[in-house]
Order: sequence, then C-alpha cells, then structure tokens
Amino acid sequence: MKILITGGTTFVSRFTAEYFVAKGHDVVVLNRGSREQVDGVTHLQCDRLYLGDKLKGAYFDLVLDITAYTQEHIQALLTSGVSFCDYVFISSSAVYPETNPQPFIEEQECGRNSVWGDYGMNKLNAERYLQVHISNAYILRPPYFYGMYDNLYREAFPFDCAMQDRPFYLPQNGDMKLQFFHVADLCRFIEILLEKHPDNHVFNVGNKDIVTIKEWVELCYKAVGKTAEFVSVGKDIPQRDYFCFYDYEYVLDVSKQTELMADTFPLEQGLKEEFEWYRDNPDSIYNRKPYMEFIDKELVKK
Repeated sequence: MKILITGGTTFVSRFTAEYFVAKGHDVVVLNRGSREQVDGVTHLQCDRLYLGDKLKGAYFDLVLDITAYTQEHIQALLTSGVSFCDYVFISSSAVYPETNPQPFIEEQECGRNSVWGDYGMNKLNAERYLQVHISNAYILRPPYFYGMYDNLYREAFPFDCAMQDRPFYLPQNGDMKLQFFHVADLCRFIEILLEKHPDNHVFNVGNKDIVTIKEWVELCYKAVGKTAEFVSVGKDIPQRDYFCFYDYEYVLDVSKQTELMADTFPLEQGLKEEFEWYRDNPDSIYNRKPYMEFIDKELVKK
C-alpha cells in the first residue's frame, strides 16, 4: 500500500511509520521536519494547516491521521486535493463525558469531559467533521497508549523511581483504575480494519484487562528488576503534584475491538520492552515533570 501518516517522528506516529515500513509499504510522512525522520519513509515537509499544493493530485491507499487534534486539522487535509481509499483517525476516549455510565460504549452521547476540557471537545469536533465529509472513515478512541518511543513522563516516572531505589508515593490506597493500549496493537488493529472493512466505523480500542495504579507501578518496578515499596499519600494533596495521572478513572468497553482482535499485548511484557528502550534513550521525554522535587520537598518526612 501507499500510506500517508501525519506526524511520523514521535511516539505513536513514529512507531506506526516504522511498523508499516517494516511491512514493506510505501510510507509518506507529513510533518514540519523538526525531528529526525524514520528510515525508509518519504518525507513531506509541511505544516498540515498550510498544505498549499503539497498533496494536490496525490493518491494514497490509506491516510492514517494521528496528529489531528482539531476540526481545522481534518479540514485542511480533506481540502488539500488529496484522494484516498481508506481513512483512519486516531481520536481519544476524552470525547466521553465523565458523567456517562461506565464502561463507556461507542453509542453513548459524547461531549465535554471536565478533566480533559478543550482537548476532548476538539477531538470530538474533528470526529464530527470527518464523519460528515468521509462517511466510511474509521475512528479509533484509545485510552492511554504505551510502548517504545513514549515521550510523555508517565512510565518513565516509576522507571526513574525504581532505578534510583526510591519508594513510590502512591495516591491513597492505589486502587484507581487504568486502561492501556500498546502501540503495536494499534497497528495490528488498523491492519485488521483494512482487511475486513467492518460495517462499524467507530471503535473503542484498548486492553480488556484493567489494572489499578498500584498494580501498574508494581509492573513498572518489575520491568526495572526492582520491587516497589509504597508510601500512601492522602487525598488532601493534589495528585498531579506528585503522580503522573489525573485523579480520574474510566474504563472503555472494547468488545467490538475484541470481536475482530481477540488478544492484546501483555502489559508486563510491553512495559519491560518500553523500559529497555527508555533506559537507552533517557532524553526522549519532552516535558519531564518535577514530581520527585515535590515529593522530596513536601512529602518526605524530615
């Protein structure tokens, strides 16, 4: 296939570009050229909001839109003169209001989520614009992505704590739930969509198995070869001052995904692989939060 991937240089889009290049496809990446490009891709250097004639007359078997965060991002691409067979948009589970009953299902009413704010609404408006103009596009709503090339300070935080033999400061009793999706599973599921072309065009994607934040930290420490020791932090301390997830739990119903792809990457194995990559690429995090500094100043007993 000839595939257009928006982005292609960081985390999800970088992994995806490498994945489809390794499968032998002709991959074109659209980005501003501010970072190193993946080997084997054709680079189209441009801001997606100012495409001009860059894509006019071009044809792709698949447009894999990973970096659309607003309706304007979708609109600019669809009005660029490009043509294609399939379009897959990576949206977000942030389109579900936190007041909806859980687990969230695809048929629920979408709207503002007070935790995610404009990010979720912008993704939702992008979905709606795409559905109006490309009725057969596929929309995927993931929870938290993880895996190689992760440039967010999430798994890297407990990895750092484990490597420094620090105890882990855990919100309350650690029973808040998390749901993940490995970037390799995203690529596998996209391949299944293209092979089967199911009638359903909106999918929650993610692991069936849910973990608590305590279980997740334990797996992160285990990936480093360490055992976590915990210190409980009371609810009066803002969670985001010392921990890498908001005080918000949600679960996606992924039964529609599971009908097409029964298995997903084991979380323990995925975290081990992510740690091995992070250990060799510690500068990959683009915004390292000062959690440890807050802990040492405000939470460690003097």
